[in-house]
Amino acid sequence: MSRVVVVGGGIGGLTAAALLGHAGHRVTVLEAAEHVGGKSRRIEQAGQRMDTGPSLVTFPGVWEELLRRLDALRGAGPAEPAQGVPSAAELARLELERLPGVGTYYYHGTRCELPVAPGHPWHAAWVRFEAEHGGLGPDLTRLLTTAPLDRSSYPALAALGRLYGARLTTRSYLDGLTWMPEGLREVIAIHTLNAGVSPSRTPALYASMPAVMARDGVWIPRGGVYELVESLRRLAVGAGVEIRTGEPVTSVARGRVVTAGGAYRADAVVSGVDAHRLGGLLAGRAPRRPRTLSCSAIAIYAVLESGLPAGTPGHSVILPDRPAELYASLEAGAEPAQTMAFANYYPAHGVYPNSAPTLALLLTAPANGKAYTLDDPFVARELARATQVLGLRTPLREHFRSAQILDPASFAVHGSAQGALYGAVRPTWLSGPLHVPSHRSLLRPWLWRVGASVHPGGGLPAVLGGAMMATDRLLRHLPAPS
Repeated sequence: MSRVVVVGGGIGGLTAAALLGHAGHRVTVLEAAEHVGGKSRRIEQAGQRMDTGPSLVTFPGVWEELLRRLDALRGAGPAEPAQGVPSAAELARLELERLPGVGTYYYHGTRCELPVAPGHPWHAAWVRFEAEHGGLGPDLTRLLTTAPLDRSSYPALAALGRLYGARLTTRSYLDGLTWMPEGLREVIAIHTLNAGVSPSRTPALYASMPAVMARDGVWIPRGGVYELVESLRRLAVGAGVEIRTGEPVTSVARGRVVTAGGAYRADAVVSGVDAHRLGGLLAGRAPRRPRTLSCSAIAIYAVLESGLPAGTPGHSVILPDRPAELYASLEAGAEPAQTMAFANYYPAHGVYPNSAPTLALLLTAPANGKAYTLDDPFVARELARATQVLGLRTPLREHFRSAQILDPASFAVHGSAQGALYGAVRPTWLSGPLHVPSHRSLLRPWLWRVGASVHPGGGLPAVLGGAMMATDRLLRHLPAPS
């Protein structure tokens, strides 16, 4: 039985820990914060419950594949599972509910839903695009859960290659679709900010994701997205994993992980922390800031005095009038004149067991490490713009009973430099499924990496899938439990 220490109890770290524990290894998770989940956490405001970080679950096949692998590992330990032991799905107890659509999008005075409804000027173009891309769900799920050099990923890569041809970036591919209305192109392209970068920096496969999401569904766990973290925690603890919160790691070396509370022997170390922060732990000094950073966010979590008007979308995206200017500002680390805003509205007694309605307004921001308030000019402008775009009669801020902000300064505490959500920006050809840093350190074969900064750009599915890829290789490297 090998001893494995997982540094960081985010979604990637918890996923790796659950897989290793189910395979029969002795696993300890060390988390600096008082809660597990990383950027995904649960907060309380004015007696109401809200979840931070990711707000939706996409590519449900990735979650299903994780449960399948956990069940397949159950017999890998020193003893066969006893009769009546719950399956991974029973232990996880995650109830996913499908939303009616991907979301509502606002661009230059035009409102549309994805899928685009009949009668909308963009409907015919959307139907054509969805017909060409919507069926790629199984291929993208395969790439999200399988190493790109694995032979089983070749058919998926070939299918994508036939579709995109020589147009290798999201921007170049979409710009080549001359039959698509400019507004619909920008609605599709804006999804690359889920990777923290502009569409000129992401592979063409990101263009397919909205169509796949429309066909395969966008989901939310009953009780909120943090229920996924709780499910991963249950899966890990159920496999005998020890989780220690409030214990920041101070250094990592071969065979030894040191915290303020002591030292842990390790046959292997799995890092779920940002790549630049890990570099500091390995070198025993303050980490060097990456030269180019992915974007950050200003996230406003508000309890409302009363419900918003009937017809207010549950999940909406407010695009800037000039997306190219937003992308350029983020590259330069400067505040944009207008940004992209996600507005996630939850009426009382709905997804969350709250007695009052809540709103999460997420503003894409540069990774500047800055702290913000509701009175900051950038935040105030975006609140006013959201009020106008959503058609509210009174300013959005006047609906707030209570609110709190998580901003680049907050995300920088245990995350990446300056609060960057996905760490450093990589070349286009090394983003998505083909990524750096690699899951295994070439110079330190005892060190493995998971998390958002290792496999960025697909949100929860990419982090879950990246952890599956890394752990699958690690399990082949570790001696079988005896």
